[in-house]
Amino acid sequence: MNVDVAVYCGAEAISRLIGYCQSHRIDRFLLVSDSNTYAALGQKVEADLRKREWDVRTVILDGADVIADEKHIFEVLFHAHAEARMYLAVGSGTITDITRYASFCSRNDFISLPTAPSVDAYTSVGAALTISGFKNTVPCQVPAAVFAELHTLCQAPRDMIAAGFGDVLGKYISLADWQLGHLLLGERYDARVAGRLQRALLSCVENAEAIGRGSRGGIAVLMEGLFESGLCMAEFGSSRPASGAEHIFSHFWEMKRTQERRPAILHGIKVGFGTVLAARRYEAIRSIGQKEAISRLSSASRPDMEDDIARIRTAYGPVADRIIADHRPFLENLEANFCALKRKIGDYWPEIQDIAATVPPPVRIVQLLESQTRLQAIDLDDRDVEQALQSSHYLRGRFTVSTLGRVLGLW
Repeated sequence: MNVDVAVYCGAEAISRLIGYCQSHRIDRFLLVSDSNTYAALGQKVEADLRKREWDVRTVILDGADVIADEKHIFEVLFHAHAEARMYLAVGSGTITDITRYASFCSRNDFISLPTAPSVDAYTSVGAALTISGFKNTVPCQVPAAVFAELHTLCQAPRDMIAAGFGDVLGKYISLADWQLGHLLLGERYDARVAGRLQRALLSCVENAEAIGRGSRGGIAVLMEGLFESGLCMAEFGSSRPASGAEHIFSHFWEMKRTQERRPAILHGIKVGFGTVLAARRYEAIRSIGQKEAISRLSSASRPDMEDDIARIRTAYGPVADRIIADHRPFLENLEANFCALKRKIGDYWPEIQDIAATVPPPVRIVQLLESQTRLQAIDLDDRDVEQALQSSHYLRGRFTVSTLGRVLGLW
């Protein structure tokens, strides 16, 4: 996919926004924020636009826990009055996804003005939405431009900066999972995109200490990494390069907490914790030699569709039918091609070990995460972890380290 997004991160974000709108003859806006992001940046953006006597309609989504769901999408569309306007997403990932989808539905473009370096969604094409309790990423559109004010980003809450770092750190897993899918199932792969993501990841890891301090240089590096991740997904045409088992864990926890009416946890924080779990699974793969792998494969039994469906119903409750419908093609393909898959795993075990070696040991992942936040403070208990390890893989029809371990009988 050809992606052309004007991206700026620095001290002159609002003046760059003004210049962009002048050069593109844009003078009608729908500004979307929540109460926190309006105070952080939205009010200033609104005032600067109004100084030029431009037409600005402002939507401030209220509430302590705004999520990207049908309620908030409808609220934006209701206030939009089906008019032609440039939508402005002033906020972090949730506001961006609400605005992205609402602008797409109303056939308008949008501009992103991030208020925290917390997610890689700013430059992406997909909106992560929770509709009727089901979390899914819906393809829609990239922003026309992104203008990030560095001072605002540096002033963001510490947990939001840690969330952005966790989101980037998850690329260790997503890149490895993507290679597994390519090797074993012939999934489409783009080495150039993978290389770009790898460089963005390593740049953030090298600057972990500066990011943890919230320095201007560190936050700029983190934001560049998040932008690059979103652009890579947009250019590839799906989230596959930047979303593997670690994101599936995160989506599972988000859905369960919504069902149980428990407080939300920032997306990137959950991704970071999921990266630790997935790294443990890659460590288990690295501990197995080819002889043991072949022995395990020889005794592995074909997946039973009815058993999997029963497990989904137990784990997912009210959204189980949707999970079954979405995951059935993957289950059917796995069942039909199980023998061929086992042969490939055995034959390609050295290559699988090379892929597993690209994921750092779990202790290193923990060390990197704790340069940003205390893992003990994350509100995920043993039950949450066990449920995710047992049932999260049903959420996406993607081959990941979790799928590989299931075939090998490791979990």
